Amino acid sequence: MTTLDALRATPNALSVHYGRFDVAGRLLLTGHSHQAWPDVALHGQIEAFTDASTAVDAKWDLAFAKAERLRQAYRDLLADPGGDIALGANTHELVIRFLSSLDLRARPRLVTTDGEFHTLRRQLARLAEEGVEVVKVAAAPAETLAERLAAEVDDRTAAVLVSAVLFETARIVPHLGDVVAACRYQGAELLVDAYHALGVVPFSVRGLADAWIAGGGYKYLQLGEGNCFLRLPAHAARLRPVVTGWFAEFEDLASKAAGLVGYASGGDRFAGSTYDPTSHYRAAAVLDFFAAQGLTPAFLRAVSLHQNGLLATLFDDLDASPDVITRDRSAPREAFGGFLALTAPNAGELQRKLAERGVLTDSRGDKLRFGPAPYLSDSQLEAAMATLGEVLR
Repeated sequence: MTTLDALRATPNALSVHYGRFDVAGRLLLTGHSHQAWPDVALHGQIEAFTDASTAVDAKWDLAFAKAERLRQAYRDLLADPGGDIALGANTHELVIRFLSSLDLRARPRLVTTDGEFHTLRRQLARLAEEGVEVVKVAAAPAETLAERLAAEVDDRTAAVLVSAVLFETARIVPHLGDVVAACRYQGAELLVDAYHALGVVPFSVRGLADAWIAGGGYKYLQLGEGNCFLRLPAHAARLRPVVTGWFAEFEDLASKAAGLVGYASGGDRFAGSTYDPTSHYRAAAVLDFFAAQGLTPAFLRAVSLHQNGLLATLFDDLDASPDVITRDRSAPREAFGGFLALTAPNAGELQRKLAERGVLTDSRGDKLRFGPAPYLSDSQLEAAMATLGEVLR
């Protein structure tokens, strides 16, 4: 019996709902980047086509209902029942609208970290080339990151931009409330990237009511592409993003008559323009599936801690030389998000060799990342780490 045959003989009970991705027969350890979609996702996409073909242009009322289903899901995940949510195909377009609402002429300074995902890293680097002062605070150690960010906020700072969970190392950034307080005192904005938290680390706006929160469902929520959001604080109603689409003026024609560009209220203030609603249909189907299966944030966190704890233990049992590969043992697994980051000088080469043996992981710089998912069995995690041992030998 081959390893894959053995895995198929003892699958995770949830895996039956992911037949098209064949999660029981593959070692998919890229769950922090792109989790498999449950089979119902396809039903959502077919429903989008069916609505378009039968209702034609009248499909938009149906599509907007799916969009509202997605907004409500994000409100629930953020414990923000009355929150204003803007939707977008990706976080970049939403962050661009956010940045365009800032007065960078009066406050030409942005504070961030050196551990942000490429959405922020690249865009802020380009702004720096055009004269915006971009201050990068070292992401490590995570325990003091919020304190160090808060210390950098002054009356020239337009915004602080930081992740709730760092995408390279999975470290959770604690004490973000300290940054909220510093921004409030200086009149600056705070944008928190919660992408690597939602669906694997319970996250709430409690203590972050004044913050903007960005994220999406491509990773742990299994929603696929095109399902990103920006949660607006109450004072966002005073801001007028320069980068704005015509969907943002549906509700406000009075200011248009006065010669000003009008904006809708709520999350639509930061809306774009015509979009493909198929992703929202897919998201609605997956969200209903999560609800039916009891895949709550608390349950998913418990599963993640178990799986990542098992991976960490299995890695330690390999007894690999720390000069070749190691992991951060300075904090318990509760201080990390949804994946195990291993530090190795040749992380990319290890990723390639694992893939040749049927274990799909990914790497970022010197970090080899193992990302489990709730549909994987312990035996699959054991097989994946055993394969790493073979590669190292």
